[in-house]
Amino acid sequence: SGAVIGDDLPGHTVVGRNNVFGHHAVIGVKCQDMKYKFGNECFLQIGDNNEIREHVSIHRSSSPTDKTVIGDNNLIMGSCHIAHDCKVGNNNILANSTLLAGHVVVEDYAHTAGGIVVHQFCHIGSYSFIGGGSVVSQDVPKYIIVSGERAELRGLNLEGLRRRGFSATEIKSLRAAYRKIFMPTDMSSGNIEDRLAQVEQHKELGLFPAVCSMVQSIRDSFAEHRRGICKFRSWSGS
Repeated sequence: SGAVIGDDLPGHTVVGRNNVFGHHAVIGVKCQDMKYKFGNECFLQIGDNNEIREHVSIHRSSSPTDKTVIGDNNLIMGSCHIAHDCKVGNNNILANSTLLAGHVVVEDYAHTAGGIVVHQFCHIGSYSFIGGGSVVSQDVPKYIIVSGERAELRGLNLEGLRRRGFSATEIKSLRAAYRKIFMPTDMSSGNIEDRLAQVEQHKELGLFPAVCSMVQSIRDSFAEHRRGICKFRSWSGS
């Protein structure tokens, strides 16, 4: 009761099947982007089988050429905020008070703990985990844990990978690749792009699709108009 779905604005909010909206959720209202021009069409698209709990707010897009998107099978817990033009994929868990600024991309099977803040335009990779209370101001690559007041890389999301059915061999290969990229023992191994290339060309690691996917996720974050990745911090759990 008390939930608001849609708003009297040009454009529309489209909601799929079997979604649950908690008390006082506010879904599909005008964004808080100062660039929004009154009267422009704005859009929100929500897929199927999402549980969107009490006091969640999800805003429409800031322009007629974009839309805010929530995929399928997501659990969005109480008091989360998803701002204009965000793209949330499938099977994600956003714990209480996860706050996504505008244009954030969350891929699939990502998991946030409570009370986290994500800077606008950041990308959160698939199967990643963000520790509670973190402030994320750069991208989180696939398969990786970040945490901290200014979130830093803390190793692979090992428990999450096991729960999602990654084999012991795949996890071993990801750990080896992570160490080569972020914890090189050879000081002549070059910069991060050199190390990414070395992993891709490795006669064993380069054969694993998961390793190649992680490498590409990191490389994409250094493309023009992207924010780079969270800084590395050594942690024995890697």
